[in-house]
Amino acid sequence: MDDLERELRDLSTWLTTPAAPDVTARVRAQLETPVRRGRRWRYYLAAALVALLVAVLPPGRAALADAVSGLLRFAGITVATSHGPALPTSTAPSLPAQRPTDLAEAQRQVRFPIRLPATLGPPEQVLIADPDAAGLCRVATLLYRAGALRIDTFDGEIDPAFQKQARGPGLEWVQVKGDFALWVGGPHAVTYVDRASTVRVETARLAASTLIWQAAGVSYRIEGDLTKSEAIEIANSLT
Repeated sequence: MDDLERELRDLSTWLTTPAAPDVTARVRAQLETPVRRGRRWRYYLAAALVALLVAVLPPGRAALADAVSGLLRFAGITVATSHGPALPTSTAPSLPAQRPTDLAEAQRQVRFPIRLPATLGPPEQVLIADPDAAGLCRVATLLYRAGALRIDTFDGEIDPAFQKQARGPGLEWVQVKGDFALWVGGPHAVTYVDRASTVRVETARLAASTLIWQAAGVSYRIEGDLTKSEAIEIANSLT
């Protein structure tokens, strides 16, 4: 519960409440309900705070709803914060029907704009993957530094698109252009979840530190050997 309390306190600075319903009385009544001392009162306190935060967070930001069960859902990503079994990993998995292409062709093959980071310039390689029946792809990937740094862009309306399992500390809420982003500050397993919401175990691999956020209905991942500040700088430079 210590980790949950810390996350709740960190997120208090993100609250925007002008149009939120007044849930003060309900939460106060829940907090004042007599309970036995010990771990139980901390659970009720956390649950009450989660209820309050979900009520006042703007649409699309109620990721805390699943925090008490060990899950964070954000920008089409599911992050498991509980200690479950490790995901299998492979050395060079690929997404469904992934293929290389050039930037112009990639833009014609996806429904969303492919934004380039001003700090990195044009990508060394472009990949597209997971086409639908019309041939339009769900994912576009920009590769840099011989593939050691990648920017995945995918349709944010499909939830979830990626599933991550992170162990121990390292999950942190940050900002990209003034909005929510999630920083996963260490190696973790990642698998792809296809259009049918099926986890594609064959795509499992070990991922580096990752920054995740969403803008204008599109979700983004920056992954590589980066510090948090470096990843945020790249994200803020997307045009």
